[in-house]
Amino acid sequence: MHIHRNDSVSLSGTLVDLQDQMADSTGAYVLEDGDGAMVIRAWLCEYAEKTIDIQYFIFSTDNVGLIACDYLVRAADRGVKVRILVDDIMVDASLEDVLIMDAHPNIDVRIYNPGVNLGKNLVEKAEAFATDFRGANQRMHNKTFTVDGKVAITGGRNVADEYFDYDHDFNFRDRDVLLIGGVVEDVSASFEGFWKHRLSVPVAKLSDQPKPIANEATYERLHAYACDPSNFWPQVRERIHRLPQAIDEIKASGDIVWLNDVQFIADTAGKNSAKEGLEGGGVTTDALIALVLKATSSIDIQTPYLITTDQSRALFKSAIDHGVRVRILTNSLASTDNVQAFSAYQSDREAILATGVEVYEWRPDARVRTEIMTGELQKELDHQPIFGLHAKGMVIDGHTTVIGTFNLDPRSANLNTECITIMRSERIAEQVASHMEIEFQPENAWRITMDFNPDDEVSVTKQFKTWTMKALPKGIL
Repeated sequence: MHIHRNDSVSLSGTLVDLQDQMADSTGAYVLEDGDGAMVIRAWLCEYAEKTIDIQYFIFSTDNVGLIACDYLVRAADRGVKVRILVDDIMVDASLEDVLIMDAHPNIDVRIYNPGVNLGKNLVEKAEAFATDFRGANQRMHNKTFTVDGKVAITGGRNVADEYFDYDHDFNFRDRDVLLIGGVVEDVSASFEGFWKHRLSVPVAKLSDQPKPIANEATYERLHAYACDPSNFWPQVRERIHRLPQAIDEIKASGDIVWLNDVQFIADTAGKNSAKEGLEGGGVTTDALIALVLKATSSIDIQTPYLITTDQSRALFKSAIDHGVRVRILTNSLASTDNVQAFSAYQSDREAILATGVEVYEWRPDARVRTEIMTGELQKELDHQPIFGLHAKGMVIDGHTTVIGTFNLDPRSANLNTECITIMRSERIAEQVASHMEIEFQPENAWRITMDFNPDDEVSVTKQFKTWTMKALPKGIL
């Protein structure tokens, strides 16, 4: 539900009392709950003054996606320059819809590595994978949202209902971090590198039709949808009404942590494009390996997909042999949205356990869902949606935290471009670890052993479907 904008509020005005800190350090605020993560994005769109740069793997035209588009259009109407970069493979919209967004004079849309989805029929999609298998599988998995070069959000969330606790049937437990000043320069530089790369193609070049002509009426239906109260949960409507106070509430919470030791690390566009096969690594992969090698006491990991290799298992075993406790929380067969990836994990699950790693699998009925993920929203439904894990992060030795897009699988390691934020702060580590610790508990996750796994919690049909996926190569799952 769109609100009347408070013209006396601006991003620069809101940050004016933080300027000294922004010059010397980075403010970090972890976004754990979905509706809070949605509201701060809305606030940033509403009070942006110059630029909004958006980079996502998934951008759907569902409720959240359409509402996000409306906020972006309203910002563009005020003269804010909006750039949207989305990976081709998961664009959940028609080419015509994307061209209409691009038609706004202040909005530019580019598609990363096109040719496998947008504007293609089923035969053309299959041909793309058959003729250039490696190229078609090289995707941009980065997720950044940067405003005026001053504030950025990065982490696991895509733009779709299920990443913001909005879907009626399936939602994700996810995590982002809001960054202020400092390292935001690196986020912007990474975006520029992708934006200017040859793989990032202006969407207009994907169509042989004349570019649509946009006027106020072009976006009237979109705005009407975003202003319709029936398209929002009542609790979200209340949050949107309080939008002008959103950033002030974050500032007043005392939970912004100012860091001198924070890194934003991103793979470059075209990662491994000149290599053969499905190997290659990347700078994010190297950074995560270095963190594991330097660990001295504990590594706690959350990853929706856990597909290991001989190298990664050897890495964890070496850490454990040196006295490091390693715990990993991933999806169960009952909570996963990707049976292909689960199938590969299932095949190696005993090998992972044999290294000494403690493995936990997320429950689809995790008790924590009503506290962290949906809160009072859950009361609006007469059924319990399934909840899967989508958060991707690590806490190492109680002082180093990683929040990013990197899944613990060969696709993230070798094919997808990824980005991670590394924060060295006991306070941030304590905040994230406290949530992880709750999620390791029996009411939220199953502890997996050589003698126990919860695979039989799902239907025989889903078990059989998972088994049929075992012929696929692990590198593309």
